[in-house]
Amino acid sequence: MLLAGIDIGSNAVRLLFANVYETKGGPVAEKATLLRIPIRLGMDVFKDGRISDQKADDLVKTMRAFKLLIDVYRPLGYMAAATSAMREASNNQEVLDKVMEESGLKIQMIDGIEEANIISSFTNVLVNENFSKTLYVDVGGGSTEISLLDGKKFITSNSFKIGTIRLLADAVEDHEWDAMRLWLNKFKDDFGRMNIIGSGGNINKITKMYGHAYNNIVNFNQLTFAYKQLKSMPLQARIDKMGLRPDRADVIVPAAQIFIKILKWTGLQSVSAPKIGLADGLVLLQYNRMKNH
Repeated sequence: MLLAGIDIGSNAVRLLFANVYETKGGPVAEKATLLRIPIRLGMDVFKDGRISDQKADDLVKTMRAFKLLIDVYRPLGYMAAATSAMREASNNQEVLDKVMEESGLKIQMIDGIEEANIISSFTNVLVNENFSKTLYVDVGGGSTEISLLDGKKFITSNSFKIGTIRLLADAVEDHEWDAMRLWLNKFKDDFGRMNIIGSGGNINKITKMYGHAYNNIVNFNQLTFAYKQLKSMPLQARIDKMGLRPDRADVIVPAAQIFIKILKWTGLQSVSAPKIGLADGLVLLQYNRMKNH
C-alpha cells in the first residue's frame, strides 16, 4: 500500500511516498518518491527563539505544494510530524495554524523520545547478527535521538539538544554533551559489542563519499578522515571540489563530529547507514496502525 510521511525538521522538510509490503522479516517501506526542501527553521529558532515571517511563509508554501502532490498520488494515508525547531519556537502554534489554514495539512509536534521511537521501529534493518544490541542514532538539525534495542525488542531511548544547525549556531550547551555521554555509559557492559545504525542525510552522504557504498557502512577511521578533510576545507571548496549541495556542505561537518564522539565513547568501530529516517518511520507507523485495526 502507498503511504506518505512528512518530516518537518530543523534543517529540511521532507515528503516521502513509500510502498509498504510484508516480508518474512516484517514490513518493508520501499521509497517511491522523496522530496527535500532545506527551509532551515532551526537557524531562526536556535538564534532568536521563534520562526521568522519569511521562514513561516516558506513552510506554508512548501506544505501547499506537498498537499497538491498528496492529492495527485492519492496515498491511503499521510502523517506529518514536526521536531526540535518547531517544538522550541515561541510562535509554533501560530505557524502550525497557518499551515493548516492555507494547506489543509495537519502537523503534529512530537517530542524527542517519540521521534527516537518512530525512527527505531525499523528493526528489520540488516545488522551484524553476532551482536544482539543495536543503537539507533538519528542526527538532525536540532537534536540527536538515540534508541537501544535488544534484537527486535525496544529497550529505551533518549533525545539530546545536539544537532547540526544548533552546533553551527553555537547553541549547544556543554552539559548536553555530558548528558549524552552519561546516558550512553549506562550500557557500558555492551560497549564495543553493539551494532550502530545511523540515520540522517549527513551520515548517508559521508558513507557514500568515504565509506563502503556496497553495504552502506563507514568505519571509525573513514569517519575521522572525512571530518578532518571536510573541516579543513572552506565552505565553497566543499561545494566546488566535493560536489556537496550548499545546504549539505556546512552541516556535514558537525554531523561527523557527533558520530565520532558516540563511537569514541562506546568503543564501536563502524556505523551502518541504511538511509532511513523519520519520514520512513511515519510511513511504517501508519501501516502498523492500519494492520492492527
